[in-house]
Amino acid sequence: MTAQPSYDVATEFDRQVRTLLDLDYPALAGLDPERFADSLAPLRDVAVGHGDTPPDPVAGRVPFLLVLTRQLAPIDRMMPRTTLHGGRKPGFVDGSFEPGALERFVATATTVLPDRDAYLLLDVERGEEFCGVVPDDAMATIAGRGRTLLTIEEGIALVTHFPQVLVKNRCFSLGGSRAGDRRVPAIWISQRSPKLGWCWAGNPHTWLGMASAGARRATA
Repeated sequence: MTAQPSYDVATEFDRQVRTLLDLDYPALAGLDPERFADSLAPLRDVAVGHGDTPPDPVAGRVPFLLVLTRQLAPIDRMMPRTTLHGGRKPGFVDGSFEPGALERFVATATTVLPDRDAYLLLDVERGEEFCGVVPDDAMATIAGRGRTLLTIEEGIALVTHFPQVLVKNRCFSLGGSRAGDRRVPAIWISQRSPKLGWCWAGNPHTWLGMASAGARRATA
């Protein structure tokens, strides 16, 4: 029997940085690749200190995720850098977002973000247990568990680093970003590629869960 390779947290962090480099994120941030990588390096120790649980993206669970905010990379330029697992078609922002709408979808008052342009999101779950549940009810349940809802940027990061997470009938809403109305952003599959769209907070969908995380960290 062939031995399975051991999981190394630092190696996984380096992989996520390399993914961003390969997708030309330094250009989005207005930095050269070396300076971009150096700016993320302090988060490596944060990742190592979080633990050694390997990711299981097929099951929708990831121990940590390297997230860049829209201050470094605009949302409408991050989505085209996503793809489905094994796919080539770029992700896109749905036309149902009227001009200027993305800028209005910001972190909610209960979604506390680190004061940094890059940070780690910890203990991430895709949240398919909430498929078919009214989003308002799903968000209340997650809050009751002491967990936090994902923002749009965090959802994009999840698909960027772990495209295996986004599969048919196991897509997810991102209740951590709201625009002061009844819309809840979500990422699902359309035209064989990831799509950032939105659904109403009172309308359940059998194929759309609610993603959440345990915490955010920018320092060890």
